[in-house]
Amino acid sequence: MLPYAAYLRVYEPLSAFTPSERSSWAAYARAADRPRRASALQVEQGEAVRRLAGVPPTPAPAQESPNAYLRRVEEVLYVCPWQSRLRSWLAFSRFRGATPARLMERFIPIPVAERTADEFDRFKRRGGATALRTHIRTSRWHVPAAWFVPFEGGERWLALGGERSAGGRVATRNLLYVTSMSHARRRSARALQIIRRKMGEVAMTSEVEEMARWLEEFHPHSLVELDYGGIVHLMEDDKLRADQSAAEIAAALTGLENGEEELAFAMYQRVILRWRSIQLLESAN
Repeated sequence: MLPYAAYLRVYEPLSAFTPSERSSWAAYARAADRPRRASALQVEQGEAVRRLAGVPPTPAPAQESPNAYLRRVEEVLYVCPWQSRLRSWLAFSRFRGATPARLMERFIPIPVAERTADEFDRFKRRGGATALRTHIRTSRWHVPAAWFVPFEGGERWLALGGERSAGGRVATRNLLYVTSMSHARRRSARALQIIRRKMGEVAMTSEVEEMARWLEEFHPHSLVELDYGGIVHLMEDDKLRADQSAAEIAAALTGLENGEEELAFAMYQRVILRWRSIQLLESAN
């Protein structure tokens, strides 16, 4: 069972990496035994479960993952490193900061937690702020409304499982959006401009602004992908077909820009209510 999480990923062109990294990722792309896209999430999840089910549990891998998600467009290879160790450290830090010490002991023994925190601190001192840049962001139980801003409805790709792709393979159940970095940045900048002018500093403003700053950290010729991940298993086929969240967010922004407040509110509410109903499943029994 996949985790009920969605992912926002940035794929950088091979030219964005250092010469040694370029050589390594090019060889990785040719490798026959690397995890393929259809099974990559299962491999990631399996590694995490084995670490956390051990005695004692291991919050973060001892070494950084050698794996990546790959895309190839017109002979250009795009790479999105998994960065499992860094992402695990960041998730551990958030969990530790939000969990009372007594309760924390029930998940991870104190010596293990302190050793993990010390290793992360040493890593940050060695690498500085740029070392904390992740190519993948994760959202549990829902897709934040701000994540739809970089995309438009025509960039949506849906597979309900059992369907055949253009290559003749059976596609797994999934919903994806993919766009260029230039489109993603332009749409995010436009959204910020509209929201600030019409609504001021609201929660949506900070969410879009924070995401836009993150996108600016990558190569300008990168690709941006929104992957519903395991969340597709919380939604029936008809709900996935009807989900046009990116198009609705775009319509809400256009309505706001044109002074059509009722349209903007209606479109935005459709997205918020859709994802609120899914997010509530986290606390359902």
